[in-house]
Amino acid sequence: MEGNIHLVKTRFGKLQEYLREFVYGGIDGAVTTFAVVAGGFGANLDPGILIILGFANLLADGFSMSVGAYLSAKSERDNFNKHEKIEYWEVENLPEVEREEIAEIYRGKGFKGELLTKIVDHICSDKDLWVSEMMKDELEMMRDSKSPFKIGLATLISFILVGFIPLMVYLWDFFFPTDLNIFLWTSILTGLAFLIVGWLKGIVNQTSALRSISETVALGLLAAVVAYYVGDILESFFI
Repeated sequence: MEGNIHLVKTRFGKLQEYLREFVYGGIDGAVTTFAVVAGGFGANLDPGILIILGFANLLADGFSMSVGAYLSAKSERDNFNKHEKIEYWEVENLPEVEREEIAEIYRGKGFKGELLTKIVDHICSDKDLWVSEMMKDELEMMRDSKSPFKIGLATLISFILVGFIPLMVYLWDFFFPTDLNIFLWTSILTGLAFLIVGWLKGIVNQTSALRSISETVALGLLAAVVAYYVGDILESFFI
C-alpha cells in the first residue's frame, strides 16, 4: 500500500514539473480559440463555418506552439551541453587557469586563507563537481531536467484541451440543436476556464491568486472584444 502511495506521489511530482507548460499552453489555447469564436460571432458567420475555423486554429496553432516550445527547450539543452563540453576540455587542458577561476569565485563569496584552499582543493579533486561549479557560478547555467519532448507534448495537450472549451457549446448545438444563447454560454464556460488556468498560473509564478486570475481573465476578455469588433467591421466590408 505504501509503495503504491509513493508511486502515485512520484508520478504526480513528475507531472507538476510540466505545470508551467500546461498553464501557458492552456492560456494561449483559450485566448486564441475564443478570439476566433468572438470574431466569427461579430462577423455573423454561420456556426458551421465558425466551428471549422475554430478547429483549424486549435490544431494548427496548438501544433505550432508545441513545436516552438520543444525547439526552444532543445536549443537550451544543446547550448548547455556545448558549454559543458568546453568546460571539461578547459579543466583537462588548462587546470591551473580553471583552478584560479574557482578560487576567484569563492573568494568573491567571502572565503579566504586556509578555508578557501580546502574548498578549492575539494572541488578540483572531482572533475564533475569542478565542471558543475564552473557552469553554475561562472556561466550561470543550470541543466534543465525536463524533457524537451514532454515540454512540447504538455503544451500541445493543454492548448487543445483548454482551447476546445470555447467550441464545446457550438459543437453541441450543431449536433443537438437547442434554444440556448450559444455565444453567452460559450463566454461563461471560457470565463470559468480562464479562472482555473489563472489560478494555476498564480501557483506556478507564486503570485497572488486574485491578481493572476484577474490578469488572465482580462487578457481573454480584451482579445475577445478586439476580435469581435474586427469581425463586425470586416463583415460590413466583405459580407
